[in-house]
Parts: sequence; structure tokens; C-alpha cells
Amino acid sequence: MIKNIYIDTSIVGGFFDEEFATETKALFERLKNKEVVFVLSDVLKKELLKAPPMVRSLLQQYDDNCFEHVELTQEAEFLANCYIAEKVVGPTSIDDCQHIAIATINKVDVLASWNFKHIVNLKRIKGYNGVNMKMGYITLEIRNPRELIVYEND
Repeated sequence: MIKNIYIDTSIVGGFFDEEFATETKALFERLKNKEVVFVLSDVLKKELLKAPPMVRSLLQQYDDNCFEHVELTQEAEFLANCYIAEKVVGPTSIDDCQHIAIATINKVDVLASWNFKHIVNLKRIKGYNGVNMKMGYITLEIRNPRELIVYEND
């Protein structure tokens, strides 16, 4: 059973994106109903500073007990740099690698993202998890919100 979901910035922005809004809002409904807890990192908070005001303020509409807060530690920075060194993604994707590393080190149940280029694609997931296993960490479940919402007939 999924209890905690690490979200990256694409999830917060997806709430307002026509293409992703339905599934993202359904995921936030699970949060509101206390079915899940969102794990928020300081990397997310930093990225949100560059977002439009409505995106920046979305998370403030929820009780703080809906969230678990985690930080980018030296250990996570090191792991993120390992993903780059192993060429899972290029150096310009360091923020994405930091999200993956923080989620891995904090052993979240799943990382949710709409970033299909650098995070939610099979080649990248295998790459991240290959590095994780090589470095002695858990494998990380990485999914898009379509895979994390509950359908009425389930």
C-alpha cells in the first residue's frame, strides 16, 4: 500500500496544466482525504520559487500534516552526482537527479512526476535504479499520477 509519495515540481504545475489536471487533481484528492502523504523536499521548494504565483501557493492550501519534509543532504548530493557520472542523464538534469536521490535515501513508497523525458521513462528508471543497487540503496518506484489514482471500480 502506498503511504508516502515524493512529488516533484511537475506534479504541482500539473494541477494547472490542461493535459495533466484531471489525474493530478485526483492525486491531490487522495492527499486531501488523508489516504497518502506527500513528501516535499527543499529542491521542490527552491524550484517553486520560479513558478507562477498560483503554482507557488497550491501546497499552502493543505494542512502541513499532509506533508513530510525532507532535505537535500550531502549523501543525496553525492548520489545525484553518481547518476550524472553514470550518464543516466546529463549534467543539466541535476535537479531531477536530486529529486531521485532524496526520494531514494528517504525510502519513499513512490516518486510521482510528469517529467517523461528525464524521470518517468523506462530507460531512465532502469538507470537510476541500477546506480541505486550498485551503491547499496533501494530501488525506487517511479510513476506518473495516472498510475497512482484510485478508480471507483477498484
